[in-house]
Formats: sequence, structure tokens, C-alpha cells
Amino acid sequence: MRALVVIDGEHYAPVVRDALAALPHEVVAAWVAGGTEKLVGGEDYGVPVVAGLEAGIAEHEPELVVDLSDEPVLGPRERFRVASRVLALGLPYAGPDFRFDPPAFEPFPLPSLAVLGTGKRVGKTAVTGHLARLLAREREVVVVAMGRGGPPEPELAEARPSLERLLELSRQGRHAASDYLETAALAGVPTIGCRRCGGGLAGSTGESNVLAGAALAAERAPDLVVFDGSGAAIPPVVVDARILVTSASQPVEVATGYLNAYRILISDLVVVTGQASGPLREAIAEVKDVPVVPVELRPRPTEPVAGRRVAYFSTAPPFAHETLAGHLSERYGAEVVHVSGNLARRDALRAELERVDPDVYLVEIKAAAIDVVAETALARRRELVFADNELVGEGVDERLLALVPEVAVK
Repeated sequence: MRALVVIDGEHYAPVVRDALAALPHEVVAAWVAGGTEKLVGGEDYGVPVVAGLEAGIAEHEPELVVDLSDEPVLGPRERFRVASRVLALGLPYAGPDFRFDPPAFEPFPLPSLAVLGTGKRVGKTAVTGHLARLLAREREVVVVAMGRGGPPEPELAEARPSLERLLELSRQGRHAASDYLETAALAGVPTIGCRRCGGGLAGSTGESNVLAGAALAAERAPDLVVFDGSGAAIPPVVVDARILVTSASQPVEVATGYLNAYRILISDLVVVTGQASGPLREAIAEVKDVPVVPVELRPRPTEPVAGRRVAYFSTAPPFAHETLAGHLSERYGAEVVHVSGNLARRDALRAELERVDPDVYLVEIKAAAIDVVAETALARRRELVFADNELVGEGVDERLLALVPEVAVK
């Protein structure tokens, strides 16, 4: 296998030359990542030395990049950055006790976009729903969504699923708040639900049926298909553009470090939910010169709640609860008696429900929304209203529409 090797100046050249010769690969070039301590001038490594990693890969066309460097030139942070750069070029990156393989992306015949995240609870599904509604104004759109609770075979939600339908699914033992059901219910576009299990550092899944879901979407021949990732797992298809969603509440070193740098490198737009701080913007720019759009997520009831005593159930962190309550009061006239962020924590959620008795249960379609909150509202003969997450941000629609392939532009 043809290999480009990463080396450094902290090793003597004869040591490196012998190590290169011992590799079970055809070494086509070496890239010196840095370090000068053991450079004396005129080093001969027995192979061509390239000035830059990307340029060397383009010139010598290796099938693998092997790392024979070490600290202090490439510490853990720097090494993950190099790994991201290599994976973004579609090559494996291996060292003495590690190997990273790039996710595989299968061809897809229709105009398409993908939405992926830097982790769970960053607002990715809200961005997907907003994007789908925006695009569906002038074109036929299908969403393919994968989730950890998706169906065993790809399943089409043709119309907005009702509360009764979601309760029926829940009582059958299904995950009735899966991302595809949330998107279908709130965005109102045909959505194909898929499942996945496991997630690698670069976004590959252990198992998924997304490719079968993609084939089902292609059969419908829409103008555009939107692929929705799951957590940090990336839809395994070739698309025209990718939108990466991260959260201002994630540590900067997580949002832009490790192999999230790879996610930035393969994306065409970064949407930040929350206030995009200067350090976050700077860290993204260090990885790639890519547009960054900050947005706020605000709950939007799908039915009127003015003048009603409302309990709002979400996955929002505690620091956001007061802001969310104020928004529901000022924008929609609700009398907010309780805000919960415990949809993903059933024991805490049930304890809250014992203490709360509103007129309206306002709930995000996530986690325990149906099997716990909706069942409680039904048992108490109270109204249940779904809440969408509205994206509020300057220029976000323009940035999203700019990614639409020309063949899908209306």
C-alpha cells in the first residue's frame, strides 16, 4: 500500500530512515510536521520530503498516511487535528497503536444536503426541521432521518403524525419521539425514519439502515433530499453540501477539537445554537474558513396557549429555563407555571409531573415526551400541545438557501 509518512525533527534522520524502510508499505513521501532538536542539516530520509501535508497527498496520491512522529511536535490535540485533515481527504490515518478510517459515503443520485452535529443536544433536529420547512416553500422535499430509536426497516411518515398515532406507536413499544417523527410532525414534510447503533469518533455508525432509507427517498424523486444525522453520527451518503450544527454550551475544545475538526472540514456552513463567542469563532476559523451563523432556539407552540396555565417540557439546560418561560409569556401570552429540562431523565420527569398540574402540557417531541408526558396529560384530561424549536438568527435563511444545488433551485 502506498503510504505518506508523518515524521518530525525530534528524531535523528538515520532512525527515521530505518523505520521507513521497515514499514510494510511503499513509502512514497514524508512530511516533517515540525521539530528541530535533532536536525543537523542535509537530512536524508531515503524518500521525497514534501513541504505540506495536503500538497504532498495531492502530488504522491498515497492510500494511507502513517504517523511516526511523537510529542512534543504532535501532542494529542495536534495529532487529532492532523488526523482530521487526513480523513477529510478520504484517507486512513494510522500510527503505532491507532488507526482512523474515514467514514464511507455512498453515491446518491438526487440533489441533497446533510445536517450533522458535533454531539447530542446541540439543536441539530431543530435546524433540520427549519431547513426542511424553508426549502419546501418552493420545492418538493423529503427528509431522511436516522436515530437511535428508529424503525427496523426504513419507514415513511407521509403526513404529520397525530398525537393519537404517536401514542399508538408508544404503546406498541416503539420510540414515538424519534427524530423522524418529530420532523414529520413539526416540519410537515415527508420524512423517512431510519435507525443506527453505535458511533465512531469520525461519525461512522456501527449499524444503520440509512442507505435503504436513501433508496426509498430516491424512489419518490423529490426536488431535494435532506439527510439528518444522529448525535455526532454522519449520514453515510455523498451530498452536495453539509451543515454542521454545534452548541455554544459545548466546550470549545470539544466543538472544534478531537475529530469534530474533521466534521468542520467536510462542512460548508456551521450553525451555532446560542451565542457564538469569539473563542469559538476563532477556533472554527483555525480549522477552516467556513461561514458561521449563530442562532437562538425559541419554543413555538403549535396551538394557541394565550391565557392558559402552561408547563413546558424540554431538554433545555437549567440556565435557559427563565429565558424560555419569558419568551412563551411575551410572545404567546402563556402563563408559564413550570419549565422542565428533564425529558431525557424519566425518573426526574415523573417526580416533576407529580408536583405540576397545568391546563396545558407543552412538550418538545423528544425522549419521554409521549410515553410519560403525553400519557400523564391524557390521564389527567388536560390538553397536550407540541412545541417546535424556532430558529432566530440574522441571515440564517440566506446562508441555508445558498447551499441549495443549482439543479434544485426554483
